[in-house]
Amino acid sequence: MKYETDTYIQERTESANGVDIEHNNEFMAEINHKPTNPESSPDLFRHEIRRKQDEKAARMLERYANQSFKSLQSAQRMRVRLIAWAIRNKIQANLKRVFDLIVAIIALIFVSPIMAAVAIIIKIDSPVPVFFKQTRVGKWGKTFSCYKFRSMYIDAEERKAELMSQNEADEVVFKIKNDPRVTKVGRVIRKLSIDELPQLFNVIKGEMSLVGPRPPVPSEVSMYKFDQIRRLESIPGITGLQQVSGRSNLDFKRWVELDLEYIADQSLMKDIEILIRTIPAVIFSRGAY
Repeated sequence: MKYETDTYIQERTESANGVDIEHNNEFMAEINHKPTNPESSPDLFRHEIRRKQDEKAARMLERYANQSFKSLQSAQRMRVRLIAWAIRNKIQANLKRVFDLIVAIIALIFVSPIMAAVAIIIKIDSPVPVFFKQTRVGKWGKTFSCYKFRSMYIDAEERKAELMSQNEADEVVFKIKNDPRVTKVGRVIRKLSIDELPQLFNVIKGEMSLVGPRPPVPSEVSMYKFDQIRRLESIPGITGLQQVSGRSNLDFKRWVELDLEYIADQSLMKDIEILIRTIPAVIFSRGAY
């Protein structure tokens, strides 16, 4: 047993730097015998390194795939932990759904007079539809129609291309503080986040949650990097950790970090905490425009 352990440690040590010693020698010999071109050599070198690393990864996967638990007790403990983890996640998801439904229905009862007044004001201010429906990306990439009070002129999407040079956000997000597409009423309801109230219907339908990462549009998701895709591992929310931590004042990298932090630590108590923190964030319009 000790001999097997020593052999395994030696194998791991030899491959710790990314490429096995034996394969590394073969690789360097292969490179040295190839004709070099000053312009293409770096690309060739990177390509060969990547190929060798892929081969090593395949060997490591094969090695671990053939391993099994040596002890029956170890296998049983692992099985119990997996079952407990699955049950806990299921209970947590059901509690979150019940909580969302109860709070969303109660909230709709209380804010319905405000929503009716806003709808009338929007109609008087400009001859546009009161509600704006936009395709957003939800959990695991499933798309849905997200509802909002219309805060922009009806040709806002068509004018977006000509305003791209004025974008004040970074990476995939598009934001302009004094966006000329926003109506007079729109500036007020966006500042107070009243334009988001119709998303309570999305919560009731199960497409959104009260708390979670904000749902992106498909064009943004198409530009996501690998780590940013993880934002889609949770059902999107009306508010979230990013909304109570600065909103538009944050860069996209920090935005993603906060979303992934929420996904890793999400719980019913965490949702309640974020909802409470949302109240002063909305009242003082922190990072809202």
